[in-house]
Amino acid sequence: MRAALALLICAGAAFAQDAEIQKQLIQRQQQSDAFSLQLRQSQEALKAPASAKPALEARQLGERQRLENVGERQLRDVKPDAPQELRPQERQQADDERRPLVAPAR
Repeated sequence: MRAALALLICAGAAFAQDAEIQKQLIQRQQQSDAFSLQLRQSQEALKAPASAKPALEARQLGERQRLENVGERQLRDVKPDAPQELRPQERQQADDERRPLVAPAR
């Protein structure tokens, strides 16, 4: 009975550790995406005429807030009990969801 309990505790700790690693990997990619967005926005701001700056700054703030909100939700939604084989798919879905928020609007 003790061995089964110890095994159960170890398994629970392993799932929690996997979920934490998953969150860290997603968070690392989110940081990279946020940097890319900031770089793109800085380049846009340099090219914009002074008369367009207020509207541009408002739009860019909204873009950064949307990216941040999606990132927070993605970290909250990491499933602690997801099988290890599905972790890469979960990260890819998170990347796919953020991509339109980072890519330039055309």
